[in-house]
This record gives sequence, C-alpha cells and structure tokens, in this order.
Amino acid sequence: MKFTPAIYEHAAKLIDKTPYEVSRSSELLFQAHVKAFNTYRHTPVVIGIDIYNLEAEAYGSVVKQVEDNSIPATETYVCSNTDDILSLAHFDPQKAGRIPMILQVAKEVKNHCPGADVRIPVSGPFSIASNILGFENLLYDCLLNPDKTREALLHLASGQIRFCQEIINNGLDISFFESAATPPLISPELFKTVEFPALKETIKAAGDVVGHPVPCIMGGDTVQILDLILQVGTDYVICPAETDQALFMKKMQAYPNVMVRINMKSHVMASDDLDLVYGEIDRVLEIAGDRENYVIGTGALPFEARTENVLAAHNYIEKKIGKSKK
Repeated sequence: MKFTPAIYEHAAKLIDKTPYEVSRSSELLFQAHVKAFNTYRHTPVVIGIDIYNLEAEAYGSVVKQVEDNSIPATETYVCSNTDDILSLAHFDPQKAGRIPMILQVAKEVKNHCPGADVRIPVSGPFSIASNILGFENLLYDCLLNPDKTREALLHLASGQIRFCQEIINNGLDISFFESAATPPLISPELFKTVEFPALKETIKAAGDVVGHPVPCIMGGDTVQILDLILQVGTDYVICPAETDQALFMKKMQAYPNVMVRINMKSHVMASDDLDLVYGEIDRVLEIAGDRENYVIGTGALPFEARTENVLAAHNYIEKKIGKSKK
C-alpha cells in the first residue's frame, strides 16, 4: 500500500504560475512537473494540466484563456451534432494541437527524473465527445439517437489508437481517463447501451498497443457501473470519493488481482487542519480492510492544496505501513 496523489493543475502552483500559463508553455510545463516530482515523488507522473482538453483541441475545439487559477475549459466546440463527429478526420498526434508539446515535455521529464513513471493522459471517447460537441448536446443525442451516438463514440475510439501508438513510439506510457461518462452525469443505462461498447474498444486497443492492460480512471458515482468497468480489460480502477466507497470495495472482493486506488476527499489537502488529513486517511484505511492490492489516492489535487499536507499524508501512511508490519 502506498500514497499516490494525482497532480495536474496543482503542479502550476508549485512554480507560482496559473494553470493556463503552464498548460500553454513547454518550459513551464516541464518546470512544474519536475518540481512536483522532486517534491512528492508521486507515481505516475501524468504530464498535463487540463488533461481532458488535449484531444478535443486537437480536433479543433477552442479552450478559453483564463487569468485566474481555475482549470481551462472548452469555450468553442468544433461539432454541433453526432453527424459532425462521424465526419471528423482523426487528428495527427505528431502535429495536432498541444499533443506534440505534451509528448516532448514528457520525454524531457522522463530523462530529467530517473525512476519517474511518466505517462501521457489519454481521454476516453465520451470525454472527448463532451468537449468537441458540448455535454448538453451530447446527452441530448444519447437520449434521442443512441445508436448514432454509439457509432460516433466508436469513431472517436478508433482515432485513439494512433495517439496511443505515438505515445509508445516516444518511449512513454498511458494513463486513461473517462470521467465524463459516469453517474450522475449519465445514467447507468446510457452508460451500458451507448458508452460501454466504445469504452471497451478503446481500453482493448490501448492495451494491445502498449502491451499491457491500461488503468481506467473514472470518477463519479461509479459503484453503479462497476461491474461493467471491470469487463473492459483493465487491471487498475479507482474508488472515487464521490461514490459509496464501502460498497465499491465490497464488490471488489470478487476481483482480488485488480489494483484499486481508493481516493481520499481531496479538499482536505487544502485545509489548515492536519487532523482532517489524518482522519481521512484513517477512514480510507478502514474501508480498505485487509485488501492487498490497493493504494491511497486523492483524486486530482486541487490547485490550492498545501504541500505540507501532502507530505504529512505521505509520512502518516508510511508510519501506518510500518506499524502494520510489526
């Protein structure tokens, strides 16, 4: 058992820059993730800030420039309906958007930080669609034209194969994210009938390219769709703080070989009360019970997270491990 905080926009705070500034600069992105790794020694090191915007921007959506410390979000969508998605040519990862920059920075971070498990964020088809079409439009099409929406998602899934291959060609690995497709954002029934076929295809294709199962990172109330998630071929899932974590872990007893990252409530990392941090760790440990294959995570660390809290959490968990081995 170990502590694995998820660090994206929080890396920008470590070099006193905004998430938007860092997301647009190869130099700042390199500095931020190197500083984060040297500070926390976390794994994996996922290179990115606004990780769900990369593919959508590569397809032609426009990300809004923001001056504050919020996470950049899509402002203009390249598609207006699922027919538009079906007509999209798959992007070229060697040229499109910020993807070439992300790949180059990842290689530089890997060379600069021996021992770091450096990965590229790869979005699932529903998350991409929500940022090239808009979530409300996507949900509308899911309800009124589920067959065509499923076809559009499969089209996006097939486009991710080229991206995954380019990642491997650069000597890197993949972290897969698909949090837009989970309850309560969509119903379990829509997940099963519209999203699941494309998700399964993407996970399978990514695993085939990299030569091993890829983690399937999905936030939200995932206990409602956990049985389906475990059918996609992943060997790593997260138990989000937003779901019934006790029930989630009870279900995971049937899958002892799957690694589970049990997420703490990430807001405690911005608190000035360390007792809240320690109490949250104790809560997660109680949920984990006697399971062997698990780690403790945070979800995405908020920009405002206090470095002293993250380091204190790491030390507290290390002490807990030591005590449990005595």
